[in-house]
Amino acid sequence: MRLFSLFVGLRYAGARRRAQLVSFISGISILGLMVGVGLLLTVLSVMNGFEKELKDRILGIMPHGAVYHRYGVDDWLSLQQRLESNPSIQAAAPFVELQAMLSVGRKVKPAGLYGININAESKVSVIADFVGDDVFSKLANNSIPLPPLADTEVDDQDGNQQIPGIVLGKGLAESLSVTEGDRITVLVPNGQGRRALPKYQSLELVGIIESGTELDYSLALIDLDTASALSDFPGRVSGLRVKTLNLFDAPSIIHDQVRSMEYGYYGSDWTRTHGNLFHAVQMSKNLVGLLLFLIVAIAAFNVVSTLVMVVVDKQSDIAILKTLGASRSDIMAIFMVQGCVIGALGTALGVFFGLLGSLFAQDVVALVERLFQINFLNAEIYPVSYLPSQIQWPDFVLVSCVSLLMSLVATVYPAWRASRIEPADALRYE
Repeated sequence: MRLFSLFVGLRYAGARRRAQLVSFISGISILGLMVGVGLLLTVLSVMNGFEKELKDRILGIMPHGAVYHRYGVDDWLSLQQRLESNPSIQAAAPFVELQAMLSVGRKVKPAGLYGININAESKVSVIADFVGDDVFSKLANNSIPLPPLADTEVDDQDGNQQIPGIVLGKGLAESLSVTEGDRITVLVPNGQGRRALPKYQSLELVGIIESGTELDYSLALIDLDTASALSDFPGRVSGLRVKTLNLFDAPSIIHDQVRSMEYGYYGSDWTRTHGNLFHAVQMSKNLVGLLLFLIVAIAAFNVVSTLVMVVVDKQSDIAILKTLGASRSDIMAIFMVQGCVIGALGTALGVFFGLLGSLFAQDVVALVERLFQINFLNAEIYPVSYLPSQIQWPDFVLVSCVSLLMSLVATVYPAWRASRIEPADALRYE
């Protein structure tokens, strides 16, 4: 491309046109690209945010994997050392898993009840980031000896009466209408037979988990000894929670580890508990990205109509340039430059507004929720209760390059039509 074509193309792009319709269509093309690119980048950032929160919060609280024994684990310290000797496993912590019903007055809610070891849990979970500083210490101090005595209290060293503690997710606590200090009755199925009465224990709410995720509506924590006393194997733990070095290698790591162990051990990983959620986020990101990509493509190909109108408006100018010696390639280059300027301007504005949307999407949604007293995201339905956003610059680069490329492709046909104009036909009625 010669400097002549570049100079004339830039002058045409910035010049005021005689036909107002041409200017209007040019503005619409730029606006369409801006909106399409901006929305695509904002949505991609939001979906990246959902994926990040899933990894950091939900999979940070719940284990990457777990190793169970069908009859419970007696010496969990030995099993912990054995698991942590695996170079792919970062840490392991004991737990007791129970399915329980929580009862307060006439209100009853199901919950996943987990007994945890306070000291070891911090190695495999970030649950401590979402509770108060002294909650876990209260949980440990209020543990009870085996076996539990339902609705009985235990004297501490000072002779004060206390009962075992429990920590509930915020949504679960709100559904039961309880606050810290209230008592909750926990009922656990008894595996000794169909006619066996369920085990139950009166617990005191000592803390609230506020993670902003769906776990707030289903998770309850108690001390490891208290949970073991309520289980079918008192004095034992269900297994050990495992944190792997690579989250996505967890299924193969757990599988290989369990295969090398004795009969009775079996494993589970996050893909069985939250894999569907992760794949749903990925699929939503791909489908929404494809939809908005098509919107960007439509906006980019609006450049075709813009340049066709410009060619009609500039027929006499094209004829004069040809009579002065401009070749067909020069004419094509002029209009391709003009189309690329429109595409570059629309893309640049779209990137700017996409960056603003990615940075302030969460604040804008929170403001709208407060003003209109509505809740767009409910953690009982969606993975998180807020709109996360994470900017990934490769997405911005890819979207910008694709938008510019489509704008360039859209200029080829109108520029070719302009190069085919004959000076005699264009100037016949001038």
